[in-house]
Amino acid sequence: MPKIDLSKMSLDDLKALKKDVEGAITGFHERQKAEARKALEELAREKGFSLNELVGAGGKKGRKPAVAKYAHPDNPQLTWSGRGRKPRWLIEAVDSGKTLDDLKI
Repeated sequence: MPKIDLSKMSLDDLKALKKDVEGAITGFHERQKAEARKALEELAREKGFSLNELVGAGGKKGRKPAVAKYAHPDNPQLTWSGRGRKPRWLIEAVDSGKTLDDLKI
């Protein structure tokens, strides 16, 4: 591979070269991933399965929703699991003198 004298290149040329190299690296990784996937699909097929049967359809599996631990005193449809931001109705209930124990389901 010929050696490139980077010291003689302008800033714009260096940035363009950087972009080209990053694109080439990304393309290389994508080709490697596609080859690996093809090999795994062939192996799964030889064993009588599809790759999706063995590893799932892809993507992250979502977590199950957390179980509600607290409910609005007047509207039991409004609940909170105790995770994440406190809902406004819970903050208002606590500010008005209720405790979290009072709101437990």
